[in-house]
Amino acid sequence: MKPSFLYSNSVPAEWVDYNGHMNDAEYSRAFSLATDAFIEHIGLDEAARDQWNYTIFTLETHTCYLQEVKEKATFNITAKVLDYDSKRMHMFFTMKNEADELVATFEEMLMGIDQTKGRGSPFPEPVAETIREIYQGQDNEEYIKQAGRTIGIRRK
Repeated sequence: MKPSFLYSNSVPAEWVDYNGHMNDAEYSRAFSLATDAFIEHIGLDEAARDQWNYTIFTLETHTCYLQEVKEKATFNITAKVLDYDSKRMHMFFTMKNEADELVATFEEMLMGIDQTKGRGSPFPEPVAETIREIYQGQDNEEYIKQAGRTIGIRRK
């Protein structure tokens, strides 16, 4: 199934750390840039944010680093809406390398914010409709190993 959203980029030299691969903070930057692109994809570009006085805030994130990504390497990020309600989206982003291998995942909770009130508020209807369409058009039975993980040392 073709993803409804795709963000592509490559690793600039300034994103590479002393280990010779993309620094962990830069994975966050890459996923943040993809999140911004996804927000535009669902109809909340700058003009719409101004028109509705509405934006999206990130409430929580969880990143899994699965493989190194080196300088100049191209990567692609796709998005999946795991769940949503009137003002929140539970998102899951996957980053793959040029060989289509999974290199990192990023789970996040986003909330729509009415900027006039400074608090959570339902998505504008055209945005809510787009979110519904994306959710209904994707494979919602697909198992995602990294989704919903918690951090902890497993004891025997």
